[in-house]
Amino acid sequence: MSLFESVDRENYADVMLWALNETRDTPLSKRDVVLIRYDIPGLALAEAVYTRLMEAHLMPVPIAMPTPYMEMERYLNSSFGQLVFQQPGLAEMYTRAAGVINILAPEDLTHLQTVDPRTIAEARKADSANRQILQRRKQSGVLGWTTCIYPTEALAAASGMTIEEYAYALQRACWLNMPDPVKEWRRLKRDVGEVCNWLDSLEIKSLRVESENINLTVPLGENRRFVGVEGANIPGYEIYFAPDARGVNGTYYADQATLRYGHLVIGASIDFSDGIATRVEAERGEVFLQNQMYSDSGARRVGEFSLTDKRFSRVDKFMAHTLLDENYGGEHGNCHIALGGSVVESFTGPTEMLSPELEYELGFNASDMHWDLVNTQPKRVTAMLKTGKPTLIYENGEFRI
Repeated sequence: MSLFESVDRENYADVMLWALNETRDTPLSKRDVVLIRYDIPGLALAEAVYTRLMEAHLMPVPIAMPTPYMEMERYLNSSFGQLVFQQPGLAEMYTRAAGVINILAPEDLTHLQTVDPRTIAEARKADSANRQILQRRKQSGVLGWTTCIYPTEALAAASGMTIEEYAYALQRACWLNMPDPVKEWRRLKRDVGEVCNWLDSLEIKSLRVESENINLTVPLGENRRFVGVEGANIPGYEIYFAPDARGVNGTYYADQATLRYGHLVIGASIDFSDGIATRVEAERGEVFLQNQMYSDSGARRVGEFSLTDKRFSRVDKFMAHTLLDENYGGEHGNCHIALGGSVVESFTGPTEMLSPELEYELGFNASDMHWDLVNTQPKRVTAMLKTGKPTLIYENGEFRI
């Protein structure tokens, strides 16, 4: 039985198609190939998306993602050859695709906790060539990419809600209970865009973030812009950028719980010196967190800094998934950093120009990891402008525009 009414699924599908077009340089054209990657519990939404794509005269290609059982077989009951095996034709399919819609509906949040993270890293390394095809096409603007969540019992249980409560919270977060959800997202894009334009106009050199447990300086870096409501995630209210990873200094603290590869991390506290994490502690999951910092050469640096204004966000509960929790509004809004790879869409020029050499020169961080760590405490964020003037830009969960 589907958790959403038919009209909600249709609204969700409309929003996802809108979001997909927003991430492309030009709208999708008839006969363009669009991949629908979905977890089995999200089948009802995948079907609604499939219908919308057919109605738009596009070419949908549904791809069911491995179940938790299949993943465990791959990671715990395989030879090395089976672990790194890549599906034939995948590179060709990614090369032809004009869009990818990802529907995340996890059946289990902890099934990977018994798997050695190095085994997962080997599998990801084997898939890197295919991911690079997708990344290059995304950066050139010819591939749209968007991701959403579908409610499951596992998500509801982890967030302390019933499945009905979780479904309603998600429905609210995505504006699906409004008469015209796409209209609401267009309004949000305009309103958030005004804040991004204001921030860009300030010519900010760096940000100083202060809360009860945070005292962090984040340099903006050259050729950067603030980004918001670009369609890559639904919901997505945050305003973010890729800092100059070499200049992050101070202490960051994540009071919100986070789950990665089945491992729960709570109360992560990290000291940065000249961009590198030098002290890493956590109230729970400390050893796993510390080990992840050595997963590759960029894992100890910051690839993203983000702020969410509580006036834009409709996420007001812990939802047990980063895609939702990084958009938490609540009473005080939130900020988050991402350890690992930079968000290249904050580059002011054409992203296809970003060669590895230019990324390095501008301080964009290269890493296979991208792990968001969220802080929901009351905070002040002060911008140091290039003129040398300090300006308060965020307080009490709101931008001070």
